[in-house]
Amino acid sequence: MKYVAILGLACCTLVPVVSFAQAERVLKPEEINERALVDLLSPEATVAPAARKTRAISVTRDESSLPAAKPAAASLLIIFETNSASLTPKGKQSLDVVGRALNSEKLTAYKFAIEGHSDPRGGEDYNLRLSQARAESVVGYLEQSHQIEPARLKPVGKGPTQLLNPARPEAPENRRVTIKRLDN
Repeated sequence: MKYVAILGLACCTLVPVVSFAQAERVLKPEEINERALVDLLSPEATVAPAARKTRAISVTRDESSLPAAKPAAASLLIIFETNSASLTPKGKQSLDVVGRALNSEKLTAYKFAIEGHSDPRGGEDYNLRLSQARAESVVGYLEQSHQIEPARLKPVGKGPTQLLNPARPEAPENRRVTIKRLDN
């Protein structure tokens, strides 16, 4: 039996929304492509609507009333072995697309946090260790297979603290890895 984890990066303006707790759409392996990931993770993905250049007439408005730009992100389904941080061949295939995107000209100057998440089954301590191990597994694969510099990727275990689908704690989307572009 295989468990599924989700590699999450959230930029809801470019991806249709699903009705999970944090309104992230999760791309399945067959939906993942390099161009979309580059677009979702590039600096242009987080430009606030008022700051975007348009051909429309400019109207002065209070910028403080506008919603803050979301971090550049995309949610991806990554498959691990059951109760393990070992990637399946399908999980590696998905990360190969991620690796190519992170090595693209638009993204090579950026660092990324790799956050491991889990569902609540199995206990909090166990899940915290498993989520950290899965984040480290993703980082290790991207470093080794795609020569991404270790300084660009930071693994962080979150455990079961941020469920995407709290109505179904055992749902696959709760066992994910989230990649967030760090802008500092």
